[in-house]
Amino acid sequence: MRARKLGQTDLWVSELGLGCASWWGRPAFDEATALRVVHEALDLGVTLFDTGSSYSAGEAEPRLGRALRGRDTTGLVIASKAGTYHAGGGRIARDMSPAAVVASAEQSLRRLGLEHLGLLQLHGPSISELEALAETLTALKARGLTRAVGLNSFDPAVIEFALGLAGIDTVMIDYNVLRPEREPLIGRAVAAGKGVLAGMPLAMANTVPLFSRIRAPRDLWYLARAMAHHRRDLANGRRFRFLHEQPEMTGSQAALTYVLANSGVSAAIFGATRIEHLRENLAATDLVMSDELMRRVRRAQGALSMP
Repeated sequence: MRARKLGQTDLWVSELGLGCASWWGRPAFDEATALRVVHEALDLGVTLFDTGSSYSAGEAEPRLGRALRGRDTTGLVIASKAGTYHAGGGRIARDMSPAAVVASAEQSLRRLGLEHLGLLQLHGPSISELEALAETLTALKARGLTRAVGLNSFDPAVIEFALGLAGIDTVMIDYNVLRPEREPLIGRAVAAGKGVLAGMPLAMANTVPLFSRIRAPRDLWYLARAMAHHRRDLANGRRFRFLHEQPEMTGSQAALTYVLANSGVSAAIFGATRIEHLRENLAATDLVMSDELMRRVRRAQGALSMP
């Protein structure tokens, strides 16, 4: 597994990271299987694990903590998020007050069984919230609760504002074959010295033929989410079916090699609930997208329907 430097921090991360969220963290998903996914990722060289205090109805952090119990975490970068929390009944609530962010960071450490986080990210802050929390984030680093701070946002305006804040180390951006418009923003982030994490590098499987995605009941959960919240991506994804017809790599590997071809990306973070999918995706670290396939991706991107 290749490693890349995380911006101007002293952290190096595996270029492919495991997202510990969604179905992976839910009680309905077998605990032993969830832990095996993490252990297999560790054995295959993954050093970056991304989760959040509100993920999987608040169950993802504790589960990741159980997966890491007894393991050497010295070389790992465990990233979590603050600013949102599970409010019960499947609802996610926001609290970006300084006190809440500090309390969330402290709770994350207890849940994960760690003395410090590798990275604490604000989960979808507004510009005003980000500005108001600058001193709080600096103080959390000074206390040794986290080695780096950043934010996760799919709002380009918020990311642009963050690039001007000296105290922000990283930004997580939704970047995949359906989001070529993020590339100039990634370039500006790198120029500003920020580490860039690519969220949703597999485009939430929206390039995969719809019903071929269903292999188990959990796949219905992901499909329902896509149809409820990502209809445009489902439509655009049809233009990239060819990614799943390549003889030299699978569709998931093609999607990941596209993201990793951007040298400004420190790591691409994906989720997995099946060991075989985890192995398939991690094998992308040894692959390179051909020039011809990249040209075909660019042609398909030129015909995308944008918001």
